[in-house]
Amino acid sequence: MMKRIKQLVFVSVILLVIFMISLFVIRRPSYTIQTNGKLYIVNKLSSSITVFDLFKGEKLAEFPIEVLPHEATALDNYERVVITNYGDQTIVGKSISVINTKTNKIEKIIDLEESIRPHGIVDFPNSNNVGVVTDGGNDLVVVNVETGIVEKRISTEQVVSHLLVLDPHKPIAYATNINSGSVSVIDLEEERVIKIIPCGKGTEGIDITPDGKEVWVTNNKKESISVINTETYQITDVLATGEEPLRLKFSIDGKICMVPNSRDGTISVFDRYLKEQIKTISIPGKKNLFEKVLYHTPRPVGILMHPNGLYAFVANSNADKIEVIDMKTFTLISTIGTGRVPDGLAFIE
Repeated sequence: MMKRIKQLVFVSVILLVIFMISLFVIRRPSYTIQTNGKLYIVNKLSSSITVFDLFKGEKLAEFPIEVLPHEATALDNYERVVITNYGDQTIVGKSISVINTKTNKIEKIIDLEESIRPHGIVDFPNSNNVGVVTDGGNDLVVVNVETGIVEKRISTEQVVSHLLVLDPHKPIAYATNINSGSVSVIDLEEERVIKIIPCGKGTEGIDITPDGKEVWVTNNKKESISVINTETYQITDVLATGEEPLRLKFSIDGKICMVPNSRDGTISVFDRYLKEQIKTISIPGKKNLFEKVLYHTPRPVGILMHPNGLYAFVANSNADKIEVIDMKTFTLISTIGTGRVPDGLAFIE
């Protein structure tokens, strides 16, 4: 009897070891492509930046950020990446960090003063300026990262201003406001809001088509996209998404819009012109308990398009990795390991 019990225990231990090894192999990120450039990944929970070489398929660096970071943008010349220092429950962030991409060191930290909880950030083309919207300050600040000077501070006139985009043809910025459920249309020359567009509960993600004709925003509490005509500032279409869409991003050619749905672990693929969803990409880890154990329950959040138009990168924050999507087939083809809870992404050549 004792011998049989020992045999069962031995077999159980062997099976457990095999399971743990299999679990490690399956969960381990597997990068299988080669393309140009480097990816800067903002890891929120570990308060760090991962730098990944997309051609060599290896991590080049990982360094800490003093105040918990959220979003990132790269300047036109690719010499700097700028990070918003949002903070956490104990520290209220009010600065941005400027990273030198040649040394992968923090070059300077710029204080935004009363503009607290900086979140969304974009670069201004052909300049040293970035635009930042703040959850706590409810404003848009324009910062010269060369001089460290805040050149403009414009109220969004709404509450919890979260993300923004710039019009490619006009001196206009569009900022989403989560608690107000709206988009602020901001004239950068007049330094004022010229229109408030009510959208829906939890207006958060935002992107603008390459031709500048439409702004699309996600309403994460309504599980929808509001499509805004940038000539009339009117909503022309409302499209259904998956559960809790937090971000969206257009393809480089502007024909496709991809929407990570954070709660249901999927990415919705929309045809921009048809205003129809043409595919749903499911990230493994949601179907059943076995998948959850093997892969982690997925939570896709941040998204970035490679400039060559061939790939999309989606931050899977629960699994601590980046999912790589083939933009021709709309399939998951590779993964990149990160720090804890990846979110914001930036690309440099």
